[in-house]
Amino acid sequence: MRVEVQVRREDAALVRRVAHTLLDPARGTEARALLKRQFNEPPARGLKALLAAAPLDGIDLERVRDTGRKVDL
Repeated sequence: MRVEVQVRREDAALVRRVAHTLLDPARGTEARALLKRQFNEPPARGLKALLAAAPLDGIDLERVRDTGRKVDL
């Protein structure tokens, strides 16, 4: 398979070396694992999971119960 990418001139040699390393059966597996660890996107999480993981230390989550005001009609 052929892939075309655009990189800065100073990165071209590095990208070529990475591509050649991925094709090398002896080193490709390790290089692929390293790249996946570094660049894979984190799994999508829902709002519930994001809220559960949020750092809430020191945040006051208590709410004063307000029953409204008395109005004389």
